[in-house]
Amino acid sequence: MDPVVVAFGLGVGVLIGLTGIGGGSLMTPLLVIVVGTNPVVAVGTDLAYGAVTKTLGGFKHLRKGTVDLGVSNWLAFGSLPGALLGVLSLSALHHAYGKGFDTVLLACVAGALFIVAGTILFRAMFMPRLVERERHSFAFTTRSKVGAVVMGFLLGALLGLTSVGSGALIGLALIGIFRLTPHRVVGTSVFHAALLLWVAALAHLAVGNVDFGLMGTILIGSIPGVWIGTALSSHVPANALRPALGAVVLGSGLAVASKAGLHIPVGVIFGAPVAVGLAALVNHRLRLSAPPASGQPGPGSDGEPVLREPAPRERVAVEPLPVEQA
Repeated sequence: MDPVVVAFGLGVGVLIGLTGIGGGSLMTPLLVIVVGTNPVVAVGTDLAYGAVTKTLGGFKHLRKGTVDLGVSNWLAFGSLPGALLGVLSLSALHHAYGKGFDTVLLACVAGALFIVAGTILFRAMFMPRLVERERHSFAFTTRSKVGAVVMGFLLGALLGLTSVGSGALIGLALIGIFRLTPHRVVGTSVFHAALLLWVAALAHLAVGNVDFGLMGTILIGSIPGVWIGTALSSHVPANALRPALGAVVLGSGLAVASKAGLHIPVGVIFGAPVAVGLAALVNHRLRLSAPPASGQPGPGSDGEPVLREPAPRERVAVEPLPVEQA
């Protein structure tokens, strides 16, 4: 049993439970770069361990009521067949074009994740008033159902091809399109990812791309990690969780870029998100401590706007009118 792999599993498990992100985007590059695992086996093993880990996290989020089942189900109608098609297409594309196809695709995914991270962090740090547009659940129309299925299919196919996207890209859709609150983003992302990862993992298992010994070592750390992260997720203030989501997406982009062939030290993959997250947290604290502008509501304990009750009017004593005696 490699204690380094156990530590990686613990850290990534906490991130999965806390933010819904971190499985394929971080673990696969760690297995390839640090452990020296064959890339194809790393992808298959990561998806298999991620399916188990996110199943545990998804079940706990479901019990806590932080899962939007409507959004998850409509995404799954497209993402599950998309993931299966992605895994099957991976073998055919590798046979036809070699590893060059993976390099180009992963570079595009990394660029998209950098844009996503910048958007989320900018929104959290400089546009706090947008939180008023977030909602606890999403009311579907026929058009939005079709859109969710198509979106799920594309994200599922991307996951099957690259092993990344079950948390970061789906989380982006939940934030940017469905505009769910951060806690519902995490819960719905983890729950849906569990369904998606099982399909992709079973497909990789069928073609022999899963190392069960390595998978078991990762699970020793990731199972307690995801329970710890899930337990902490509902206690983290909404505006503190939002920068954390952006910071982890940034780490996902760095990890995917490394997987695509760009030389990025592991310390940068972890250090840059931590530095950006701390900067966002400092900005959040400064905004909480700043006095509200005239006529504007101040923030509550979680950074959300709080409506203040109007000051009670002063009561003026009124002398009774004299009553004339008959």
